[in-house]
Amino acid sequence: MSKPVVAIVGRPNVGKSTLFNRIVGGLVAIVEDTPGVTRDRLYFDAEWLGRKFTLIDTGGIEFKDETTPLSTQMKKQAEMAIEEADVVVFIVDGKTKVTPDDEQIAKYIRKAGKPILLVANKVENFTSFPMEAHEFLTLGCGDPIPVSAVHGLNVGDLLDTVVSRLPDEIVEDYDPDIVKIAVIGRPNVGKSSLVNMLLGEERVIVSDIPGTTRDAIDTPFVFEEKSYILIDTAGIRRKKKIAELTENYSVIRSFRAVERADVVLMLLDPIEGVTDQDKRIVGYAHEVGKGIILVINKWDLVEKDDKTLNKFEKKIREELPFIQYAPTQFISAKTGQRVHKIMELVEFVAEQTSTRIQTSTLNDMLREWVHLNPPPSDKGKRLKVLYVTQKSVQPPMFIFFVNDPELMHFSYKRYLENQIRKSFGFEGSPIRIITRKRDKEID
Repeated sequence: MSKPVVAIVGRPNVGKSTLFNRIVGGLVAIVEDTPGVTRDRLYFDAEWLGRKFTLIDTGGIEFKDETTPLSTQMKKQAEMAIEEADVVVFIVDGKTKVTPDDEQIAKYIRKAGKPILLVANKVENFTSFPMEAHEFLTLGCGDPIPVSAVHGLNVGDLLDTVVSRLPDEIVEDYDPDIVKIAVIGRPNVGKSSLVNMLLGEERVIVSDIPGTTRDAIDTPFVFEEKSYILIDTAGIRRKKKIAELTENYSVIRSFRAVERADVVLMLLDPIEGVTDQDKRIVGYAHEVGKGIILVINKWDLVEKDDKTLNKFEKKIREELPFIQYAPTQFISAKTGQRVHKIMELVEFVAEQTSTRIQTSTLNDMLREWVHLNPPPSDKGKRLKVLYVTQKSVQPPMFIFFVNDPELMHFSYKRYLENQIRKSFGFEGSPIRIITRKRDKEID
């Protein structure tokens, strides 16, 4: 299930970025700020009162000078944010009168038909503000909510209102047994070509121009009498390479598609090799716990000898050490070479990420793992791993009960994960390991 989107919009210098920074920096629990997943300051995943959402900051909108490219792009950026948003937070300057730009922005937002929260920022006297609020009622966006973003005043109440306006959590009407596949990667690595090859017909525009596919497109299809949903996503590029600001919102759509998927196909270009952006993209899929298959496309363009494939495979493992578990497939979406093997891998990985191990079996193996490699000690106190159980699937999560969680060194946790994989597989699936203190030790 994808998270709802909240967009902050308004003219320049009303405090949009200050409010954005105030929210993501202090008053909310950050959901995703992890190594390997570098997001622009443009958007951030957050949580308030148990509801997760993506917060978008935008450039200031000005209508007085639409002849300059920057002004046009900033306006387009905000329009795309509004289009993508489930709730629009419209900020005005609470210390000044309504401006023509405020009126134009309000008109556009009302026309978009999205829920609007009018926020008067830079308010210093909350007692007298109700008498000044009538100035902003003319915008037709409801009663203004006074805040001081720079001091954090009333921001909590604003977030309470934001959460109350978010759409109800909707369960997708797809059969839960249907595997959803997201095709992800940088622009121009062949995502749409692969989708068309898998579907057997051209349903997605294929172009040599990076970023042709702007939306995430769901396509139901059947393979060997089993139903699937294929999600083709927009290409994801680093901010400094984005020629059109609208592509920022294609990034958001792509991440939302990953959140909805069961298995992701991460496409890589063997000519360019594994880039930093590849690491960020697949790192996001890893962090949110999706099954992952690394698909090396355009393999027909590579000059090869009998060692080329193994060399590239080794290089991938070196560049992406955090997803050693992900299987690889070398293909050509253009010629169809080995494309048919992808669906076999998809089914296999989907089964692996949904595998559940009986508690008794796990603990039989745990005794063997501990015997082969006893837990470490710290300052004379030894870690005791007492019991393990599998809490959930997709991704598989294991809880290890220990005498003291602080004694669980990351290297021993990695050892336990490796032993789980060695004993039970989980190929293509991330594994989550949690340690908890157990007061009574188990013999």
